[in-house]
Amino acid sequence: MTLTELRYIVAVAREKHFGRAAEACFVSQPTLSVAIKKLEEELDVKLFERGANEVSVTPLGEAIVRQAQAVIEQAQAIKEIAKRGKDPLDGALKLGIIYTIGPYLLPELVRNAIEKTPQMPLMLQENFTVKLLEMLRTGDLDCAIMAEPFPDAGLAIAPLYDEPFMVAVPKNHALAQRKSISSEELKKETMLLLGTGHCFRDHVLEVCPEFARFSSDAEGIRKSFEGSSLETIKHMVASGMGVTVVPQLSVPKERGSLVQYIPFSEPVPTRRVVLAWRRTFTRYEAIAALRNAVYACKLDGVKRLTE
Repeated sequence: MTLTELRYIVAVAREKHFGRAAEACFVSQPTLSVAIKKLEEELDVKLFERGANEVSVTPLGEAIVRQAQAVIEQAQAIKEIAKRGKDPLDGALKLGIIYTIGPYLLPELVRNAIEKTPQMPLMLQENFTVKLLEMLRTGDLDCAIMAEPFPDAGLAIAPLYDEPFMVAVPKNHALAQRKSISSEELKKETMLLLGTGHCFRDHVLEVCPEFARFSSDAEGIRKSFEGSSLETIKHMVASGMGVTVVPQLSVPKERGSLVQYIPFSEPVPTRRVVLAWRRTFTRYEAIAALRNAVYACKLDGVKRLTE
């Protein structure tokens, strides 16, 4: 068996489709299929069940795929050890980031990384938390910037900062001139939420559980709009559709006249943003350099966590 064959079976297990797996591995589908059939014959086991629309992994195949992933990581670790003998920061770093952090942190973070470690380009992937966790597990990412909590996947975690939430209301709203707002006061407002899958949606529902009630006559909420991004929701707030809750770093530096951003009164709800990576990832200096690049960002209004 070869490392290439192991990469093929990991790709098929991840994509659940031979065609997409072949594309991800930059080979033709026949090449991938022949290699996997050869490996199945060598091991005398069936790794995959071929269905009409999707490929599933057999129970024994799951154990073999997990071991294959571990072997691939160990092989990569050998290369990383060799690199560290030259320049520990030499080579790309595959970084994942969730949708509600990426647009507000990445522009300055990428500039800092280019300035401080030009030999370590960032390969970026923006996605949902659950997808980033899967990509960390399979080695498609080296590390990811996410917000706690998330399922314990046996990852190493370094806290970056605690970020407070703020309320966004239309300029003519009754609360627009307030210096602070409590979560209790938002109960009867029309709340605009991110769609299912965004962890920030869950954070907002923790702050104001009433927002989870979507029936038109439910006490505490009259109607709701679900957006695909914070920026879309802000435009809906500007149009007067309702109010929303946003993380501090998403508040524009130059405030427009259509939306007012108001702090929460104590206790202020916050989220903890962390950097996570596989414990088997050996480029410790790269992780440290990335953290330093984050700390070099302005991060207005957040509490930096350096331990």
